[in-house]
Amino acid sequence: MFAFGVYACLSIRLHQRLQTTAYDLGIFEQAVRSYAHLRLPVSELKGPGFQLLGDHFSPVLATLAPLYRLWPSPITLLIAQAALFAIAVVPLARWAECSLGRAGAVAVTAVYGASWGIAQAVGFDFHEVCFAVPLLAFSLAALGRGRLGAAVAWALPLLLVKEDLGLTVAVIGGLVAWKGARRLGLVTAVAGLLGTALEVLVIIPAFSPAGSYTYWDKLPGTNSGYGPAHLLYQATIGMLTPDVKVMTLLALLAPTAFLALRSPLVLVALPTLAWRFFSDNPQYWGTGFQYSAVLMPVVVAALIDALTRWPVTHVRYALTVSVAATVLMFLQAPLYQLVQPATWHTDPRVATTHSILDKIPSGATVAATNHLAPQLTARATVTVFGFPGSRPNPKYIVADVSTWDWPFATSTAVVQQLNDTLGHGYRAIAHQDGIVLLHRT
Repeated sequence: MFAFGVYACLSIRLHQRLQTTAYDLGIFEQAVRSYAHLRLPVSELKGPGFQLLGDHFSPVLATLAPLYRLWPSPITLLIAQAALFAIAVVPLARWAECSLGRAGAVAVTAVYGASWGIAQAVGFDFHEVCFAVPLLAFSLAALGRGRLGAAVAWALPLLLVKEDLGLTVAVIGGLVAWKGARRLGLVTAVAGLLGTALEVLVIIPAFSPAGSYTYWDKLPGTNSGYGPAHLLYQATIGMLTPDVKVMTLLALLAPTAFLALRSPLVLVALPTLAWRFFSDNPQYWGTGFQYSAVLMPVVVAALIDALTRWPVTHVRYALTVSVAATVLMFLQAPLYQLVQPATWHTDPRVATTHSILDKIPSGATVAATNHLAPQLTARATVTVFGFPGSRPNPKYIVADVSTWDWPFATSTAVVQQLNDTLGHGYRAIAHQDGIVLLHRT
């Protein structure tokens, strides 16, 4: 409960301070809103009538539809994410208590609960991977305790979370086979591989406007013309260069005192690390955003598994080092914001912004800048102002001209586009504290 409260508190506070974004909280809210009204998931923020099943295969989002129908708000998604992240500590702590004692369970709870990967995800909007975290925790805890059927049962739903997680299911299947349930493990591994192949090669292209998997262009050499030699380099030396990739690995293993490397369970992290480090997108390489959340239950499970084979005195020292490393990294992670006074100070500009947004009627079409969009997605049809390919001529345009916001390069560019828009059928009906609201006449 404490972890849930901390995660929810930070997420909600960031949203209240206008620090959530269209990409990604707004997109996921539009998806869940579609499911809540019994439609396939569509996000206007990605483009007119954009089918999200043509972007990522995440039908698990439909499970939030009943909650969202009762409380149509982005906060519903943030609270659900906090709960899912917090639930993951339960199987890990129970396993640790059975194997390492009460003190071990407390230490493991701290290592997972304050882990930087979870903190980064909580501090950056909402993402579908929050469903994968408890599934992995339950699956790996069952696997570590020899409950192989339960491990598979918890792993298979990962196929409904995101298309790459079928590869993770395949590794879990391989470990199940290695532990003795050969047929069950091989069937699970094949199901994972076929699931990813089906989603990437058939289902997503069927919904995609381009007719293919959108993220092929994130592979190295796709747009640069490099040949097989470059791909070979990227698959070998390139997996550990530039240095940010090594730093990510060190950050991942340090909270386990590097003991996770002593457990075969750490292999479950390889598919996620492989696609991230093989990609030529630098955002995937570091410790930011939500990309490492699914790795946290993996390395903590590997730590528990490794410690079950150590003498008690060594276990105490190892857990002390793990907790100390977690605390040091916690000071750099978003959860640390909760003990900073600035987090609890509400700028008067926030109230001004909401008073301007209240002038937009429910059901209207709106183009909003990135940080204003999720304040409107629950009650309006919202696109990103300045994003190429957005639906033209929305009834309202609202923009924050006081600061830079994606997709603009500078705040001056925002002002320039607003000025251009004023000459094409729009007039300003509000302008205060850098928030400008235009209405199409």
